[in-house]
Amino acid sequence: MRALIVSYAFPPVGGAGVQRVLKLVKYLPSHGITPAVLTARDASVPLTDASLEAELPEGLEVIRARTFEPAYAAKQAAWKASASAEKSVTARWTREIVRLGRGLMLPDPQVLWLPAAELALAERLASAKPDDVVFISGPPFSQFLLGPLARLRRQTGLVLDYRDEWTTTGSVFEMSGSARAGAILEKAVLRSAHAVTTATEEFRSALLSRFSFLDPARVVTIPNGYDPADFPEGLPGPPSDHFVLCYAGTIFKLTSARSFLEALRRLHAREPQLAKLLEVRFLGRIVETEADAFEGSEKLGVKRLGYIDHDQALEQLSASHATMCILDDVPGAERIYPAKIFELMRLGKPCLAITPDGALANLVRKHQAGDVASPRDPDAIATVLERMLRDFRDGVPPKPGAVDIERYDRRVQAGEFARVFRMALGAARKRETHSDSVVTLGER
Repeated sequence: MRALIVSYAFPPVGGAGVQRVLKLVKYLPSHGITPAVLTARDASVPLTDASLEAELPEGLEVIRARTFEPAYAAKQAAWKASASAEKSVTARWTREIVRLGRGLMLPDPQVLWLPAAELALAERLASAKPDDVVFISGPPFSQFLLGPLARLRRQTGLVLDYRDEWTTTGSVFEMSGSARAGAILEKAVLRSAHAVTTATEEFRSALLSRFSFLDPARVVTIPNGYDPADFPEGLPGPPSDHFVLCYAGTIFKLTSARSFLEALRRLHAREPQLAKLLEVRFLGRIVETEADAFEGSEKLGVKRLGYIDHDQALEQLSASHATMCILDDVPGAERIYPAKIFELMRLGKPCLAITPDGALANLVRKHQAGDVASPRDPDAIATVLERMLRDFRDGVPPKPGAVDIERYDRRVQAGEFARVFRMALGAARKRETHSDSVVTLGER
């Protein structure tokens, strides 16, 4: 079987969102499927990580289609301007222009990649060796609009993959377009899919409740996971003279650290000597609208290391006593768990999950991965931190790491995707056979 994996973001693009597709491409060949990748050339993204390219299978065909987007710095400046409260005439006009631009670029700015991507996909479908399955992973969800084109080849199966929810990204991600228009487009493209995969069971349930035409048997949950190869022997351990808590990932509206930082301030106010034992490391990008929350946090033991390569991030996480995963209490957060949580569980460190009740809280509790605290309750967060620090000071052994996580091995999940691909291909061929039979009977 030949599968074309369509993903706007692909190495050397970095960040957690790349991992799902990267690991899929890495392990699909062991399940009898030869992957190729259609991705953006010079993608307009904030992060790159060239080290990820070392994981690509030898001989992998990667088609890079040009995007007509502006550079990320220009998009970032526009987004910052739209969030500004400045009242000058220039600022108001800038906000209005950005608003109009967001309304035109539906469902997201990456729609400017589609002209070249459509041409590349059409050439693949018309080639002497067309792909058996086209798999499109979002966000960005504009690339789902390639789905109807893939369906023009009648023997090609189409699978749409939800790493996040279309509706949630429209409200919390940078530079997303109109949510109303997105909902209309989502319904249209879902009708073209032979199968759908989702990263959480909660995503799946929400899709089935919103779109009654979907066949539940063809909507399959395949969570994110961890790659055992990313965890070699000899990863560093934590220091003995102070306690390190580590967060890895982007800090933005969905993962706001404001309540955590307030909890730190309260901890330092009520237990200053104990709080001095704590060092908090943030690995990853902090968007402009969240940066103000970190002002003065260095005095609280906070270190901002910025984005670092994936391998280096795992070393930093391994060199901590505990890890942290954050979801703010915003609409849709109850159906999400960040992809990084699976690597945190594989590390075997206690994890502080600051999250509303829902998918992430349930996952952490199910696998006994650590503590759960509400994101809008700084006192509860401070209480958990205080207990961690007292246990460390008093020599209390840390709790064992997460249990029963083999389900999230990326090698296992590649096999699950392979089964979905075969199901989609079977559905495509069955529909073609049925269609041919109807035509023949009509002619007779």
